[in-house]
Amino acid sequence: MSLTSRANAVIPGGVNSPVRAFKSVGGNPLHAVSAEGAILKTADGRELIDFCLSFGPLMLGHAHPDIVSAVQTVAAKGTSFAVTTEAEIEIAELIADAVETVEKVRLVNSGTEAVMTAVRLARGITGRSKVLKFSGCYHGHLDSLLVSAGSGVAGIASASSAGVTPASAAQTVVAPYNDFDAVTALVDEFGDELALIACEPIAANMGLVPPDPKFLLHLREQADRCGALLLFDEVITGFRVTFGGWQNLCCAKPDLTCLGKIIGGGLPIGAVGGPAALMDRLAPEGDVYQAGTLSGNPVSVAAGLANLRRLKADNPYPALAAETERFAAAVKGFAAAKGIDLQVPTEASLFSMFFNPEAPRNFDDVKASKPKPFVKLFHALLERGVYLAPSPFECGFLSTAHTPEVVDKSLEAFEAAFASL
Repeated sequence: MSLTSRANAVIPGGVNSPVRAFKSVGGNPLHAVSAEGAILKTADGRELIDFCLSFGPLMLGHAHPDIVSAVQTVAAKGTSFAVTTEAEIEIAELIADAVETVEKVRLVNSGTEAVMTAVRLARGITGRSKVLKFSGCYHGHLDSLLVSAGSGVAGIASASSAGVTPASAAQTVVAPYNDFDAVTALVDEFGDELALIACEPIAANMGLVPPDPKFLLHLREQADRCGALLLFDEVITGFRVTFGGWQNLCCAKPDLTCLGKIIGGGLPIGAVGGPAALMDRLAPEGDVYQAGTLSGNPVSVAAGLANLRRLKADNPYPALAAETERFAAAVKGFAAAKGIDLQVPTEASLFSMFFNPEAPRNFDDVKASKPKPFVKLFHALLERGVYLAPSPFECGFLSTAHTPEVVDKSLEAFEAAFASL
């Protein structure tokens, strides 16, 4: 029996996270057996240049020796204590030193947990219930944020998943990303009920959509105007665009910051951070409860410390950004040679591809992008040894393991793939 058949028999859809099922692109999902550097090895014997990189956390590539050694060393001493370790303190100190607005950090187990904690904290601090979020921005699968815009351009959300109650969805209002007027109108209408404005500072869960100039500053101003807190969800951007958060590069500063993925170097982790005056409202110091037996577990923390220390020492960000720009320009050129409209926006070591005449500014623009060319390109690349995330709504990533030689080899595959379309 094939791995796909075995998986389907005991796991819903054969996967433990939906995008892995290849529903957006068709065909049979991959089954990994190992990976090293930029190469992902599959159960059917393929070696693929990996631009998915576990959806972003692997800044140093797969199985980096520093991270592997750190995990092996600490695992031999114990995998979970439910007692605070010095390493937890060290990673919190490192994060607080690197992210401008963070003085204290609460470690959790995922980005979803981080956002869930931030939402509860904001509600506890403000005494309000509603959250303003943006169409196409994903903040984990907690009920009140697993929503989409209603029938209007902006307004009360509707559930985007079965099992999300109308009461939960009603606690969220939704605006189009980069829409200044919609944000102002929602704050006018719901401002005295808003606990939080939640935003990806660079939208990276609908493909890569940067904020318009001063959009994040507008969010800061609107949060201040109504007394809500401002959250930057930096689960993808934190420590990927720079050592710290995107906020370090931006004029607007959040009240709360969520981190994940990269701070664990590929192991499960998340964090919420902010000024001490806000963070001290969390239990046991304050009245907002949050807990987790595996929060700050020694294995994830060891991997995260090894990853962050290497990034701090090496500062690979300028070189990665330059290589990503070179890669994107070449890919766009291959499309142009075939007369194909393709946008390849980049930010640091992130990129995405939209088969549009112009780069999208919001989720409606993204949904107008043609999906069929992406599906054809995805499979043409897979046949030629290159793996993209199996959805046109996901970003691609480069790591320090994507050397110029690896990128050149991938570009040969891209050129041949576009020629075959």
